[in-house]
Amino acid sequence: MVSPFSDVIVGAVITRRSRVLGSDVMSHDVLDRRACDRARLARDARFDGRFFTGVLTTRIYCRPTCPVKPAQSRNVVFFATAAAAERAGFRPCLRCRPEAAPGTPAWRGVAASVSRALRLIERGFLDDGRSVDDLADTLGMTARHLRRLFLRHAGASPTAVAGTRRVQRAKTLIDETTLPMSAIAFAAGFTSIRRFNAAFRAVYRRPPSALRRRRARRQSAADTVAARQMRRASLSMLSATTAAPARKVHASVNAAP
Repeated sequence: MVSPFSDVIVGAVITRRSRVLGSDVMSHDVLDRRACDRARLARDARFDGRFFTGVLTTRIYCRPTCPVKPAQSRNVVFFATAAAAERAGFRPCLRCRPEAAPGTPAWRGVAASVSRALRLIERGFLDDGRSVDDLADTLGMTARHLRRLFLRHAGASPTAVAGTRRVQRAKTLIDETTLPMSAIAFAAGFTSIRRFNAAFRAVYRRPPSALRRRRARRQSAADTVAARQMRRASLSMLSATTAAPARKVHASVNAAP
């Protein structure tokens, strides 16, 4: 079976824009700009989680399936990972929620060592006091070589990838649970609430409590709409119930000699 990303993992495609913005803009040996742009404009769900789009005019990065009106092609750049996008100064989109993207980035298959390192990071290897040196020792290589592999294939260092995953886990817990912020911080892998708040602000440009309040406002608005709909339905049923006897009386009067 041919992977839906098979036409994206091709040779380097370095555009004039990426040369201007620097090597962080794209993982040049992984992503094909034209193929990514076609997938983005089509909102092709097969590519969800395979790459991320950075919008230069807003400094926001999105999933390929983002429901927002697509930006013009000249105003976007592509990243292999969310960590690479954040390293380049972009923040996550609150509409398409990059932290919820399914699947795994296509570049994981490029290097077995990077694949294994990513699995370990996903399981929290760097969240309990262990360092990149420890991770490199586990993989049987030097920390310098591991960082070089990550920068080439992920566009970010192992530490940056781990930091992005912590913030993403925290964002998911904020959106989907009612846990207090302190519990979310430690559940996401942060060693202190101060570091949690600082990392979250660095990524989302706002404190985590602001997103919790945003969620509460959305829920309140949804509850209001639901209540109005129920009220209208009740009034319609009441009108129908009172109208039926009136129609019967009117019919009887008309039928009387």
